[in-house]
Amino acid sequence: MSTKFPSLNPSQLLLFFTLLSVFLYLPPIINSRTIRTVDSSSHFSDDSSVTYLWPLPSEFTSGNETLLVDPSLSLSLFGNGGNSVIVREAFERYRTIIFKHVGSSKFGTRDLGYDIGKLSVIVHSDDEELQLGVDESYTLLVAKNHALSIVGEVTIEANTVYGALRGLETFSQLCGFDYGTKSVQIYKAPWFIKDKPRFAFRGLLLDTSRHYYPIDIIKQIIESMSYVKLNVLHWHIIDEESFPLEVPAYPKLWKGSYTKWERYTVEDAYEIVNFAKMRGINVMAEIDVPGHGESWGIGYPDLWPSTSCKEPLDVSKNFTFEVLSGILQDMREIFPFELFHLGGDEVNTDCWNNTPHVKQWLKENNMTTKDAYQYFVLRAQEIAISKNWTPVNWEETFNTFPEKLNPRTVVHNWLGGGVCPKVVEQGLRCIYSNQGFWYLDHLDVQWEGVYDAEPLEGITDAAEQTRVLGGEVCLWSETADPSNVQQTIWPRAAAAAERLWTSKEAAPRSNTTGGMTLTRLEYFRCLLTRRGVQASPVTNFYARSPPIGPGSCYAQ
Repeated sequence: MSTKFPSLNPSQLLLFFTLLSVFLYLPPIINSRTIRTVDSSSHFSDDSSVTYLWPLPSEFTSGNETLLVDPSLSLSLFGNGGNSVIVREAFERYRTIIFKHVGSSKFGTRDLGYDIGKLSVIVHSDDEELQLGVDESYTLLVAKNHALSIVGEVTIEANTVYGALRGLETFSQLCGFDYGTKSVQIYKAPWFIKDKPRFAFRGLLLDTSRHYYPIDIIKQIIESMSYVKLNVLHWHIIDEESFPLEVPAYPKLWKGSYTKWERYTVEDAYEIVNFAKMRGINVMAEIDVPGHGESWGIGYPDLWPSTSCKEPLDVSKNFTFEVLSGILQDMREIFPFELFHLGGDEVNTDCWNNTPHVKQWLKENNMTTKDAYQYFVLRAQEIAISKNWTPVNWEETFNTFPEKLNPRTVVHNWLGGGVCPKVVEQGLRCIYSNQGFWYLDHLDVQWEGVYDAEPLEGITDAAEQTRVLGGEVCLWSETADPSNVQQTIWPRAAAAAERLWTSKEAAPRSNTTGGMTLTRLEYFRCLLTRRGVQASPVTNFYARSPPIGPGSCYAQ
């Protein structure tokens, strides 16, 4: 009796054969979670107990075959998202990475009998809106052509294009160039991977006020973020040192830039946001108020309390809040992400007390400087919310007036531990960035400290755990600029990225893995350098310091 498929569309047919392939290959791969040793000049370690994927998928099985990948690997897209430009362009980027060493040779080429010639991607939704909590889950099947299977040998299935992007990154890390055969191979096939992120918010802060970064450098950083599945660039654009962003509503503001050559036009900002979206990365902008605002007054001196006392911004003038509203309105046209960071940290209010007209305003409104700090933060929040943003504030706002914050507030922890438990207990949401572990400008923090930091530390209630959005590593730029920024970020940011992506069960703390985590991270650092990212050695005492002598990238 023959099987009929009278009403299956191409997507359903592909899914059927994908599941059939999994069924056919499942017996030999149950309980296998490693890549086998390959007797060749491959770049994989001889330690067969190590899985060279970063971040580690939460669930996966593998086998014991080696598959050859055709340099003419083709892409087939299915599902409602089958016309996605985001996926097609990502495929071309990854094909360039995977086949970097494969090309025509004057010595001729051999017919190697390729096992894998097609990559099939099923995207169920055509909705490409990128917001907090977008579905980034995916499944990935890598299986050799079988007599009973007519489906493409590699299949990625995802609900959204952003899940497909994460699957493409994982697939690219499964592919390795073999110098003996001059071919791209996948080891320990067949693979079946089912993966999703642990946290919705997985970020990196970049400070472009203390040093200016050209947009090409920012793009390089965004590209490297995609390799570890980070999904938020926290762009700390403006601070007391410089105001480099164009604001059409108040065009004199960027007079606060270091020079006229160290600025970002509106078009530059659009370009960065769109570049990031194509890689599944949101851009969360920040203007830090009321402190850290000295650079604002270079273009508009009335924003200063006085010419001798330049920050915090003048709380007594409506003009201050008009400018703030104008900035937020212009930035709303550029940054579609629902979260906007309003700062609120390190506010020294002495200036308000020492400026006669501000002191008089405080007296007339029966306010202390602490009251005025609260007034400024809450009014800024109201402005942001009126423009359909969710406000994010540094933890000092919560530490000072926790009951007064808007219920939509996301509190950003940085000063130390124990803050997120208090935040979520009160019903607010929290982002974890404990400076003792996740401040990348702290060069003496070793990779183990970064890796073992736990955003849910001290939070046992399941409902409260869901209010921790995730975390981010922070690169403040007092001692970083384009000459060393990537070395400062990588590879330590990758350690945090795995903590934020991979379940605790699949990625336990570093001292419980018998050295495997370090081996994997050292391998991933070398993968970054092969992709053109200037990542520092993993185990040097001070981050971004160079090697102390000759040796292999893989044996530091």
